[in-house]
Amino acid sequence: MGAELGATTSVFPSDGMTRVFMTAQGRAKQCRGLEADRDAGYDEIIDIDLSRLVPLVAQPHSPDKVVEIKVIEGLKVDQVAIGSCTNSSYKDMTTVAKILKGRKVSPETSLVISPGSRQVLNMISKSGALSDMLTAGARILETACGPCIGMGQAPASAAVSIRTYNRNFEGRSGTPDAGVYLLSPETAAFSAIKGVITDPRKMGRPVRVTMPRKFVIDDSMIIPPSKRPETVEVVRGPNIKPLPRKEPLADGISGPVVLKVGDNITTDHIMPAGAKILPLRSNIPAIAEHVFERVDPEFAKRAKASNGGFIVGGSNYGQGSSREHAALAPMYLGIKAVVAKSFARIHYANLVNFGILPLVFANEADYGQVSQGDTIEIKDIKRQIKSGDTIRAAAGPGKELVLKHSLTPRQAEIILAGGLLNYTVKQNV
Repeated sequence: MGAELGATTSVFPSDGMTRVFMTAQGRAKQCRGLEADRDAGYDEIIDIDLSRLVPLVAQPHSPDKVVEIKVIEGLKVDQVAIGSCTNSSYKDMTTVAKILKGRKVSPETSLVISPGSRQVLNMISKSGALSDMLTAGARILETACGPCIGMGQAPASAAVSIRTYNRNFEGRSGTPDAGVYLLSPETAAFSAIKGVITDPRKMGRPVRVTMPRKFVIDDSMIIPPSKRPETVEVVRGPNIKPLPRKEPLADGISGPVVLKVGDNITTDHIMPAGAKILPLRSNIPAIAEHVFERVDPEFAKRAKASNGGFIVGGSNYGQGSSREHAALAPMYLGIKAVVAKSFARIHYANLVNFGILPLVFANEADYGQVSQGDTIEIKDIKRQIKSGDTIRAAAGPGKELVLKHSLTPRQAEIILAGGLLNYTVKQNV
């Protein structure tokens, strides 16, 4: 969840349990300790007393809108979804099966489960856990993102869906007005039985799972890379288009503010998920038609009509997953720069990689001075980027904006080249 909370990278130190797991996977030789340097410095240290932790729930529509379960306990549940890429390991699946065994899912609640991998599905099938899930009334989905990205199992309108996934941004489930809550596998399984959000501690003694000494290893269907890659043909259907590339940065850039948005705009706001849009991920011209669709359905049309321009955002612009399409598709529409109060760091890097200049207001109060439709002009942009971190721009007659960038020297070269792909080609010429 580090990315959802603004972190670029999260590191959990390896320990003895890591080695036990790697050994059970037949990968003991690949096990290496991963930890901070002994002399590492820290901006902040937070001590957590694990004995005081209680079940928590993230409320709609953000992973960080967290409350103790007692705040919303008793809320009627229409749908429960367990698994996908998160909380879907052998231990998680077995824990859920043990809770469901001998019980039935509430007749007013739908329960769907997505095992985390082919290995997990194979092992719970052999152990009998899969049968316990099915007997309780669960439906088993394929090992994929599935409901998390709105690919099936979209909740009913205004429904309450509780999920063990990692994101619950508005509309991501495929239903704009659904209330999606995030919680643990234990809470999800017990709540599915009760039909309302229920503290799993009310089950009594917690479920214990003994981890296997050896996992089922079956790599028989993995095809190794060809020893003659030049003979391999990549078959592309008519819906797969070449990756578009941006021109090198011009001496000056100008254009209208195509869209102005507020704080905490997520990558789901920018590039929506869902069954209609996700099949277009290899077709940038087609998927670009849906950029900001749920925020402003006219955005793509307006951007193309004005030959691109600028986006103005509030704080934490680009929160969420490292979805490259949230930068790639706006680049295709001609977006030259995003000016915001602050950026989520992963999205900031993606903007740079696709040649969109990320800038922040030197004075956040200037955010209120810029309106959608205003024309922003930045003259001599190349020199300004090279000479320092301050960018001066005009936002209409007599209105000057002082903007800042925090590009590293390498990132500055990437922006000047028009994106990482152009920069990489240039380095290898």
